[in-house]
Amino acid sequence: MTLRFASLGSGSRGNAMLVEFESTLLMVDCGLPLKIVEERLRLVGREPRDVSALLVTHEHTDHAQGVAKFARRYNTPLWMTPGTASAVRGLVRVQMLSSHRDLTIGAIHVQPYPVPHDAREPCQFTFGAGGKRVGLLTDAGHVTPHMLERLAPCDALAVEANHDLDSLQRGSYPDSLKHRVASKFGHLNNSQTKDLLGRLDRERLQWVVGLHLSERNNTPDQVRAAMGPALEGARYPLHLATQDAPTAWFELD
Repeated sequence: MTLRFASLGSGSRGNAMLVEFESTLLMVDCGLPLKIVEERLRLVGREPRDVSALLVTHEHTDHAQGVAKFARRYNTPLWMTPGTASAVRGLVRVQMLSSHRDLTIGAIHVQPYPVPHDAREPCQFTFGAGGKRVGLLTDAGHVTPHMLERLAPCDALAVEANHDLDSLQRGSYPDSLKHRVASKFGHLNNSQTKDLLGRLDRERLQWVVGLHLSERNNTPDQVRAAMGPALEGARYPLHLATQDAPTAWFELD
């Protein structure tokens, strides 16, 4: 059995990701409507009751709107920081995690880490099993040395490429929203993600999956043009998660 991961959908209208090893299936965030999450789990060959635990990165609607409903319907354990828990209503079976303390859920070693984002106590995760590690990074305004330290040992990365900065500045968002998205507590742009990848061991990276692409201020072509040079030497080409469908499973060997 190998460590594997998949996106159920990623973008401004909702995010959810799966990580699996042996009989442990973790879901990170549930920002899509419950019915859609149920449908997409089945599209990747899993049932909602297969989910061993649901981890939540932060309280924003596109990451947390379905969390309470999913947990109540399927009696799924929840893991999140105290700050996130204080901002999400209707929670059951909540277990608190620290952004600075590792934990093990079933067969998967989970390493939370803090990120700069405009939420109560946001975090992201790396997941280790079978001698391999997957890193998740979305919803961060910039990359800190600590974040880089956590992601450096990863064999695969699911990483935000939210916007093209020029497209954002020229686009139709009000100035206040442009400032929020581009701030140090907003979202990573294509150039920032490219710089991050350039500081990692690209020969070690088996998979890189782009997440959380803006539908107004980014395009797949812009992401590929920006990130392509940083992925020379990677084993597999860049993949981009979409808002409207799950990805295939990405397996680490």
